[in-house]
Amino acid sequence: MNNTTRAAAVAGAVLAATATTAGPASASTRHHPAGGVFVQTNALDGNSIVAFDEHLHALATYSTGGRGGLQTGAAADPLASQGSLTLDREHGLLYAVNAGSNTITVFAVRGARLTRLQVTGSGGVFPTSVAVHGNLVYVLNTRDGGSVQGFRRIGDRLVRVPSWHRSLGLDATATPEFTHSAGQVAFTPDGRHLLITTKANTNEILAFGVDHTGGLTLAAAHNVEAGAVPFAAAFDRWGHAVVAEAGPNAAATFSVHHDGRLTALSSSPTGGAATCWIVGVNGVFYLSNAGSATISAFRTRADGSLESLGAEATDGPGAVDATVSPDGRTLYAQTGGGTDGVTKFTIARDGRLHRASSTTVPGGANSEGIAAF
Repeated sequence: MNNTTRAAAVAGAVLAATATTAGPASASTRHHPAGGVFVQTNALDGNSIVAFDEHLHALATYSTGGRGGLQTGAAADPLASQGSLTLDREHGLLYAVNAGSNTITVFAVRGARLTRLQVTGSGGVFPTSVAVHGNLVYVLNTRDGGSVQGFRRIGDRLVRVPSWHRSLGLDATATPEFTHSAGQVAFTPDGRHLLITTKANTNEILAFGVDHTGGLTLAAAHNVEAGAVPFAAAFDRWGHAVVAEAGPNAAATFSVHHDGRLTALSSSPTGGAATCWIVGVNGVFYLSNAGSATISAFRTRADGSLESLGAEATDGPGAVDATVSPDGRTLYAQTGGGTDGVTKFTIARDGRLHRASSTTVPGGANSEGIAAF
């Protein structure tokens, strides 16, 4: 029986065992607008998602049904990852990791309103990042040497495919944990490769091939970046990987070949410290510098070269994960370091940022994970 048939056959049993529904834990009577941002509290005693409108007014809080997590040694970034809260706009679904429970929560999204549909096992220990491509969802688990687990989306539920599991073989004893765990799982734009950043553990970007069923090649291509500490990646319109490198505090671009090999094209310093997160829109990429509480902006060109557009400060310490509104006009950046908040920036026509406002996250002293709607 092939993977797709097996997944369909077990779907009913899996969904019955994992699906739950829930409304908001608390909600205001404020009208819910068309745009805004979801922020994950990652609370250790009960994870939740806070919905804000575009002006950063809190609208409602939704329980995930799981617990948040904290990597050893982490200060500003408790999950030490990118993509812990992932919005699938095409299918109206939001995926949240519950690192302390080893589960993933699936929400239905309608404007700012969330309905919890499912809580299911992540297929590993300490999930921290989720990647989506079409009907495929892959989860990065960062403890026990790291692993990725694949799921097929059937309707508005996830069905785990056991054969779509790959161990990463990282050194589980390397310390400190938050700099030596894998950082992100991400699909290339064409869906043919699944990339995983390993940060300081092996200083690699691993690239698995994705076959026509959604499964992975048995082994990954190993792209070593000695001393670079690759943390997170995004992609430009030419398919180049644009990587946030925490080692040299730089943005770097790579071409991705059919066999998963990456070729370095360009690199440019951000001017900040602890450069870890990256998000792109309209050809401009924004990198969060946790150590300097700034966001650096770069434009990419067809040859992979980078043009610096300067940096802008956040309204709180420890700039971490960030997201861009669907219309490309607003960037929301999380701030950590015990004073967890969100800073809103407007994006000018030339791609430069202008700080607009900020807020704190209710119940978010451990928050990480953000997605704009």
